[in-house]
Amino acid sequence: MIRKLLLAGAGALALAASGPALADHHQTAVEAPTLSAPKIEYTRWQLDNGLTVIAIPDNSTANVTTSLWYEVGSKHDPQGRSGFAHLFEHILSRKTVNMPYNMINRLTEDVGGVRNASTWVDRTNYYETVPAEYLEAMLWTHRERMANPVVDSEVFEKERSVVKEELRQRVLAPPYGRFQRFVIPENAFDVLPMRRPGIGSIEELDSATLDDARAFHQAFYGPDTATLIVAGNFEIASLRKLVDKYFADIPRRDNPVSLEIKGEEPVLTQPRIVNATAPNVPLPVVGGIWKAPSTNDPDAPAIELLSAIMSSGDNSRLHNALVRTGKAVDAAHFDQMSEDGGFIANFAVLSPGADSAEADAILAKEIERVRTEPVSEAELREAKNEIFSSALSQRQTAQGRAFELGEALVSSGDPDAADKRLDAIAAVTADDILRVARKWLRPEGEVELTYTAGEDDPSSYANPAPMPTFGSVPPPSGQPRAVLPEGERMAPPPPGEAPEVARADFVEATLANGIPLVSAQTSDVPIATITIVFPGGDATDPAAKAGLAEMTADLADKGTTQRDASQIAATLESLGASLNISSSADGTYASLTAPTVNLAEAGQVLVDVIVNASYPAEEVERERKRTLDSLTAILKDPGSLASLAATRVLYGDAPYGRVANPQSIEQIAREDLVAHREAYWHPGTAKIVISGGISAGEARALADSLFGGWTSDRPAPVPVDHPAGSEPAPRTVVIDIPDAGQAAVIAGVRTLARGDSDFYNLWLANTVLGSGSNGWLFEEVRTKRGLSYGAYSSLSQRSDTATLTANAQTKNDTADEVAAVFFEQFEKLAATPLSEETLQKRRLYLGGALARSLETSGGFNGQVATLMLRGIEPAEAFHVAERLAAVSPAEAQRVAERYLVPQDTSLVIVGDARYFLEDLEKMRGDVEVIPFDDLDLSRTELHKETAIEAAAE
Repeated sequence: MIRKLLLAGAGALALAASGPALADHHQTAVEAPTLSAPKIEYTRWQLDNGLTVIAIPDNSTANVTTSLWYEVGSKHDPQGRSGFAHLFEHILSRKTVNMPYNMINRLTEDVGGVRNASTWVDRTNYYETVPAEYLEAMLWTHRERMANPVVDSEVFEKERSVVKEELRQRVLAPPYGRFQRFVIPENAFDVLPMRRPGIGSIEELDSATLDDARAFHQAFYGPDTATLIVAGNFEIASLRKLVDKYFADIPRRDNPVSLEIKGEEPVLTQPRIVNATAPNVPLPVVGGIWKAPSTNDPDAPAIELLSAIMSSGDNSRLHNALVRTGKAVDAAHFDQMSEDGGFIANFAVLSPGADSAEADAILAKEIERVRTEPVSEAELREAKNEIFSSALSQRQTAQGRAFELGEALVSSGDPDAADKRLDAIAAVTADDILRVARKWLRPEGEVELTYTAGEDDPSSYANPAPMPTFGSVPPPSGQPRAVLPEGERMAPPPPGEAPEVARADFVEATLANGIPLVSAQTSDVPIATITIVFPGGDATDPAAKAGLAEMTADLADKGTTQRDASQIAATLESLGASLNISSSADGTYASLTAPTVNLAEAGQVLVDVIVNASYPAEEVERERKRTLDSLTAILKDPGSLASLAATRVLYGDAPYGRVANPQSIEQIAREDLVAHREAYWHPGTAKIVISGGISAGEARALADSLFGGWTSDRPAPVPVDHPAGSEPAPRTVVIDIPDAGQAAVIAGVRTLARGDSDFYNLWLANTVLGSGSNGWLFEEVRTKRGLSYGAYSSLSQRSDTATLTANAQTKNDTADEVAAVFFEQFEKLAATPLSEETLQKRRLYLGGALARSLETSGGFNGQVATLMLRGIEPAEAFHVAERLAAVSPAEAQRVAERYLVPQDTSLVIVGDARYFLEDLEKMRGDVEVIPFDDLDLSRTELHKETAIEAAAE
């Protein structure tokens, strides 16, 4: 439940909790066959200037993905300029001679597409997915960014400011951000440049200059360092012509700098211990790291499988050794390998009061076990199936195949590397696992780490090995380019002809027991998803037991009348299946994804969990403690805490306003969980969606076999009446966390229900306000002012009155400024007539996002099940375009004027109040300041009961 947010923002540290080593439940798992995945089919060629082109045609989609992968990553950051590859990724996305600032965002979002860029150790990529008729326009934009980028003071200063806010949001604000981004790399490497944080540091970002950026581009960026991957609906002959047209005349780099990274990590012959400290660390961490080879090393596949065996899923060794015993809230064992080297790590986030020495000894025992005893064939098969199932999920779409191929290519130089990786994983034996564990997990090669609350002191985790001097790049030549005057710019090419693509057959049926079924074959890839949805959800929670529906969902797979928790986990993981049960305000979703060959067998576990979940007392108490422990971490993260507080502020004591909190979690008994499941997980209200690589006929037969005989003598549950309650008065609330790494800002209003006739009017108006990179909030907060990594607004979908919220995270001293921008944009949208052109661009943006989600089984099921939960016909998912087309500018402005009223808006800010409170009080007047130590989410007041309040009662 709430523990799912535990390490939000900590990236690779998705630590999963577990208990002591119990019986080997891998031996009781089903004897599932080892899975396989279809190959990635492609065509490859190279231009004379060195540009490599890979084409992955797929005429089943209406979209095309263009992605340019440069063999330039954070390992190439110059001396004294850590984070520079990432900073330049931001810079190159912004301006060219023919594209003014952020035109690339408009060229993608305004036609129904999406774009982004990312930086990793070995590469930087820039990518877009758009309707296929815009392929030529996207190739033109890539040419512009490769041949004609504008790197000037405007883009440099703005993007540096944005990157610093990203660093605060991803590293300084989350409780474990410093641990992942700073502590681990500093101690995982001695001589390789990956020792430096890929996101950089505030100090080195501040010291960078415009000439540094120009020099970096000239040194590393050119067709001879790039691979263009195009995937989707196109003809290869046409693509060849377009590639020649836009890229063949771009010259190679004038003065190329070698991409080779020199140096090799030394073998560690003596273990060492690092005790790192940082502010706002709620739960201590213990663990260790070891050197690892290159991703191209023959040992890499076995190391990847070893990591899966150690900590992938609830049936993993570390889960059983640490979380299930209550020693840790979360635990992980993972590897991170790149072209030049890597590391292996394992960690445990300790439960309060746990003995760190004992937890460390358990980790050491598990490492010694895998070094001295062969893993079982069942464990090995399970790990392989989990990896192959993940590959199947990614290969459902052309974009997914492009990214899998691209990531493997940049680290290996081999376009077949993604498929070869799976072949190598399939061939790994238990002896291989034993061999690599002995070789790479040597006791004398370990760096033991602890991470606890204390000062932000980098010296506490400094590597004793001297920091090497890394490479530099020659100074730039020439003068910075400039954007041409508007009348002189080259226009992007117009769209081509849109391909005709048949929509997946959408079949509705009713099972013999009356359960509605919707099914669609969304892909030929042999993986599918079953989703069953029940109305009820969090709104049914008693006030004193907030979190009941969520806890019922979270603990359902911890035991049934037929299987215990370990047997459930072992069976699903051996089948390559994943089961996720979660609650929302209006209902509960249970989704099972599995390879189609194993879907029926995994489905039997799904049925058992839904119908027979028994909530064993021991499991309930273990998960209760884990949830309470996790809350201590969640509440130290400004973004997570602001979201919880905003729910309380906007809904008060109404059913929608209840959020799980320490007091309510303590009140939930095992009997409450059983009673909730029996009452609300009912065949009389259930609805089922099945999609993926399975035909409608097969889906119907499977649903009949699994659910067709399910009946209940209990009456169907009655919906909660008016769960939104009456509207509370607007409030301005500040939750003061001294030394918070960043402030989270949320401004929100109550709006309307999903079924309201004004829903599409407000949805479209909100998209103008704050959806994507072209929303007004993003433009004002990030693009113009550089105050945040991103600023957005969202309109929630509820059966009763929902909310519209604007949110961003920023440095503490600009929290009030961001709030002021939110209110300004609310007023602007309410007062400014919108043009039809503006609305049409936003219609295409929404429609494109929906169409992309419907291409995967998980996305299709999520869209359709959400509609069915709220009593809306599932076919509505295919009528969004016409609904949005009916929204007029006048109607969009009318609803904005009705709902977006600053004086009726509540504001929540979580951060270090000393930096913004005085200015905020000038702006908002009455501000409720709640010291973090006085916070109480069980009360609408959000603070602990005072003596005066207690006496008044």
